[in-house]
Amino acid sequence: MTALSHRALNRALLKRQFLLGRTDRTPLEVIGRLVAVQAQEPNWPYVGLWSRIDGFTPSGLTVLIEDRRVVRSGLLRSTQHLTASEDFRRLRPLLQPVLDRTAGAPHFTRNRAALDPAVLVAEGLELFAGGTLSREELARRLAGRHPGRDGRILAGEVELRTPLVHDVATGDWGSWGNRSAVSVTPAEVWPGRPMVPPSAAGGAAAALIRRYLAAFTPAGVKDVQAWCGLTRLGEVVAGMGAELRRYAGPDGRELIDLADAELPDPETPAPVRLLPAFDNVLLGHADRTRIIGDEDRRRVMPGQARVLPTFLVDGRVHGTWSLAAGTLRLTPFRPLGAADRAALEQEADALLPFVGGRTVAYGDTGGTTV
Repeated sequence: MTALSHRALNRALLKRQFLLGRTDRTPLEVIGRLVAVQAQEPNWPYVGLWSRIDGFTPSGLTVLIEDRRVVRSGLLRSTQHLTASEDFRRLRPLLQPVLDRTAGAPHFTRNRAALDPAVLVAEGLELFAGGTLSREELARRLAGRHPGRDGRILAGEVELRTPLVHDVATGDWGSWGNRSAVSVTPAEVWPGRPMVPPSAAGGAAAALIRRYLAAFTPAGVKDVQAWCGLTRLGEVVAGMGAELRRYAGPDGRELIDLADAELPDPETPAPVRLLPAFDNVLLGHADRTRIIGDEDRRRVMPGQARVLPTFLVDGRVHGTWSLAAGTLRLTPFRPLGAADRAALEQEADALLPFVGGRTVAYGDTGGTTV
């Protein structure tokens, strides 16, 4: 097997994520290529697409959400993502066991007690009556039916156990920090088409693995599982045979890739890029050393389900950035050379008008908050 270095894996990842050079593909095409775009906060996907698409403007995504061609909902790893509506119809049923597993955690089961989850979901859907409810209102109505139970936790479990799509305003540009104001609609009502049951004999899982490799480069089975939350994918990979190529990673473990996929030259220059919080490129593998070192990972992912906005220098995470009171603040983890510093400032200046900032400044080395 051909052995791949960290640098080779890095450049392949950046290439497939449109971070070696901005693409002229449409936002819908890019979202489809990435499978799904992490979207805990409504505005961050806009920044992620700005860093990947030449000439991207907020309307490029907002129109897709308004037209229901892209939806925001719980998906990979039970977290919020933007995905093409047609992909969502196929992926959500396939990934539903992952969301059910999350809903089976003690946080939910202690609150639900003897209430059957199927009954809870049926009650939740009945309350929607084919329309839209805010999370707050859904929680209030469920609490009214089940005194003594926390309605917010009941509503959260309903959202995990059945596909609910966030309303247009939730995904609109300008909705920073708007998680609590989310309104949701049953998914089959929103796009007007039913979910697609997973195909038999692992066909849907194999299709998901192909999509993952096209977006995230040669990877191990554990990487695929960490990305999507599904388990026992080794059995599916074993059945994919000659359509996969196998490599040895830097640590000697086996990596798989699509047989016809090309890898860029490891010496390809990588431009400076500013990435949003929770960017896919940082969360697509169990082993993330191809793009971030372990020490830097602790700075960027400081706990409590946080992944700070970062910037890349020579293809790797070199620091974090924040936006507050019109100032885009860059916090390098290590000193920057003159050329890298100039490139970083140029990229930050270009992002300023997009995010409504006025000035670029530097923070203290060692990390920052958002």
